[in-house]
Amino acid sequence: MYETIKDWACREYGIDPRKVVRPFYPGGDYERFDYSDGKVVVDNPPFSILSKICKFYRDNHIPFFLFAPCLTIFSSTARNGAHMIVTGSAIEYANGAQVNTGFVTSFGDDLIRTAPDLANAIDETVNRVRKEQRRHLPKYSYPRELLTVSRLRNIGKRVEFRVKASDVAFTPRLASQKAVKKAIFGGGYLMSEAKAAELKAAELKAAEDVTVWPLNDKEKQIIGKLG
Repeated sequence: MYETIKDWACREYGIDPRKVVRPFYPGGDYERFDYSDGKVVVDNPPFSILSKICKFYRDNHIPFFLFAPCLTIFSSTARNGAHMIVTGSAIEYANGAQVNTGFVTSFGDDLIRTAPDLANAIDETVNRVRKEQRRHLPKYSYPRELLTVSRLRNIGKRVEFRVKASDVAFTPRLASQKAVKKAIFGGGYLMSEAKAAELKAAELKAAEDVTVWPLNDKEKQIIGKLG
């Protein structure tokens, strides 16, 4: 995503990509960063101090192109002289937050503008990245005796399912996951075989809205003696 935005800014404003710097990193100090030799800031700054950052760059004649929260871009930028680009692009950041994003910059003559080509490039990149992530997400198959939130979420709107404390035992991971340092996302519960069979029947009913014919105690006894 960053590369898509940086490439657009470089093309639009004639910025030399070799001069682009990113002073906003964990532990970094943007006020003490080396901006010599015509460096240009293209980065995602802390939104909470965006106005202060813009003012610092304007006061010190440091060119910049910065990410900004789109919904508050007017109020956060009105008094620091930065120019605003309103795209309203929904970007998911490393911390998981999804923010409608615009941009503030020292470049250009317009105080406020839209940029359809930038907005469309961001949307295309978002869609591509999401498809790639879906394609590469690991797929796990858990034993039917493991109860997870995902399984209940899948049936929750169609079938009622109840669990007593005596039917389950909590586990953060299965023993087979320890060697590869994996865990059950959100944890899970090991279920009795009877409760596992009940959940499987509930899943079938929720998925297909079919009539599920349960086994009686005698039939269960017969099955228990088989094999």
